[in-house]
Amino acid sequence: MSENASAARQETFFTCVAPTAEQVFLAGTFNAWNPSATPMLQDPSGAWTLLLDLAPGTYEYKFVVDGEWRCVPGCDEREARGPGCVSNPFGTTNRVITVE
Repeated sequence: MSENASAARQETFFTCVAPTAEQVFLAGTFNAWNPSATPMLQDPSGAWTLLLDLAPGTYEYKFVVDGEWRCVPGCDEREARGPGCVSNPFGTTNRVITVE
């Protein structure tokens, strides 16, 4: 991950569709994979959203939905097939986002 203190940070939008969830957190390389550091808010449609201020770089992330680590639709948990998915050391996949 590239982190340049003088580079402009950018607001980055995350969304997780989990309308029946009681709580959702965002965990990734931007918060040392802390599963409870970054809570998301549920909007009226049932989606969980978060606007996060990130420095330019590439980040991996997952959602923690009611205590369970999850990728997002489009990623098979065992095989990184979709765009923006990468394998992780635990045999599942993470999402990847690049902030310019």
